[in-house]
Amino acid sequence: MRIVVALGGNALLRRGETPDAASQRRNLQLAAAALAEVARAHRIVVTHGNGPQVGLLALQAEAAGGAGAWPVDVLGAESEGMLGYMIEQELGNVLDAEVAALLTRVEVDPADPAFRDPDKPVGPTYDRATAERLAAARGWRIGPDGDRWRRLMPSPTPRRIVELATIRLLVQAGIVVVCGGGGGIPIAIAPDGAAYGVEAVIDKDRSAALLAEGLGADFLLLLTDVPAVFTDWNTPRACPIRMASPDQLEAMTFAAGSMAPKVEAACRFVRRTGGTAAIGALADAARIVAGDAGTRVRTGAVGADAA
Repeated sequence: MRIVVALGGNALLRRGETPDAASQRRNLQLAAAALAEVARAHRIVVTHGNGPQVGLLALQAEAAGGAGAWPVDVLGAESEGMLGYMIEQELGNVLDAEVAALLTRVEVDPADPAFRDPDKPVGPTYDRATAERLAAARGWRIGPDGDRWRRLMPSPTPRRIVELATIRLLVQAGIVVVCGGGGGIPIAIAPDGAAYGVEAVIDKDRSAALLAEGLGADFLLLLTDVPAVFTDWNTPRACPIRMASPDQLEAMTFAAGSMAPKVEAACRFVRRTGGTAAIGALADAARIVAGDAGTRVRTGAVGADAA
């Protein structure tokens, strides 16, 4: 099968973990080992989140040059290059295959309503008091992320992957491509046809669904730091969903900015292609593809099968 794999930012830099190069490298070595199991049996394209990383780069840029010194699209490109290089290197160390990382631009609509209602968590987590103090000082929107708080950024819907034809050529040449990091570098097109960067963070799962559709993938694999999609998440009644149809999942409510975009992306891919999507933990990647773990989304699934 041809599989597009989306690695969650929180799976690559775990919640509460020190955001340094050693921690990132250690996590990526574990990620590469998990992906290698899939890549040895299937052809994969890898995309990844960057929420924790791009938020930290924004703080560093602000400390070095003042607020606005480096716009978020440039910081997104920086994080995509950084993580793309590290993923490329660690995958290359465990796979007998060529691996190439590609900076990827993704077009969004500057009139997207997401710009009026930011909901995508980025950067490090804080306790509520610290988050509220930073929000007041820096003009941030903030929101809860589990039992912590994070900065919120606009997350517009991806409309077009600019480098899709290049990615397709690399895939056809048998290369494992790492692309679309952080959902891609957000750009818009001016009336005169010129591209320009915008202040946003595109959800990598939505971009992954668009990428998988454009590449004619059979399977969309969304990997994160939880083992499945759950009903009644974060309550004593929480229960994993093993299989469901898009209709069944869309009738449920999930957390905005975290699980909701994953469910939306999975449902979109399944509806538009007839393929299969799955959501689950990075460590379970091969088992999820085999149908032994995670949440599988398919057209016509009978009954939301909860474990």
